[in-house]
Amino acid sequence: MTIKISPSILSADFGDLNKEISEIENAVDWIHVDVMDGHFVPNITIGAPVVKCLKSTKPLDCHLMIENPEKYVPDFIKAGASYISTHIECGEDSVRNCIKLCSEAGVKSGVVINPPTAVEAIFPVLSEVDFVLVMSVNPGFGGQSFMPEVLDKVKVIKEKYPNLEVQIDGGINKETAKLAIAAGVDNMVAGSYIFGAEDRVAAIESLKNT
Repeated sequence: MTIKISPSILSADFGDLNKEISEIENAVDWIHVDVMDGHFVPNITIGAPVVKCLKSTKPLDCHLMIENPEKYVPDFIKAGASYISTHIECGEDSVRNCIKLCSEAGVKSGVVINPPTAVEAIFPVLSEVDFVLVMSVNPGFGGQSFMPEVLDKVKVIKEKYPNLEVQIDGGINKETAKLAIAAGVDNMVAGSYIFGAEDRVAAIESLKNT
């Protein structure tokens, strides 16, 4: 199985994002963009205008950690997102509205689940999304420690929908990547492990070859 790697630019130099992306994009699959609004999570990052300025040959994967995401999904679609994921914690109706907006625009949609949320919360929408993002840290800040207990969610999702792509985000490094892959993860988001490495391409390869 080929594992996809999606570096999170949350850990990159925000003053030179396109250069940061260009240095690693040939070695990765998606570019992961963490969007935070200071309400749904306690931090603030970037919005659609910045996403529109990102230049990459790889798909932009926008993870919306924001309230009322359906209000902003059209902006991220226009900004060039290829994948957009929204949180089940915003409500099932909200996720379904976002799925519909993405589908109409030909953009892939995902549902995100936080560590404290029971996996059953996403069951009603699993047949409608293109991928699931399982958070292995509490969203809002980079550099947190991996929560291995969330891997049980990955296993349950894979049992129900073996062909559904499962992405994991939070605390991914060479050691935790092994656990994630063993549980059935297809796509790993890594931020500080990649952008904090002296040799970023070697760090990416270490995740692919665990």
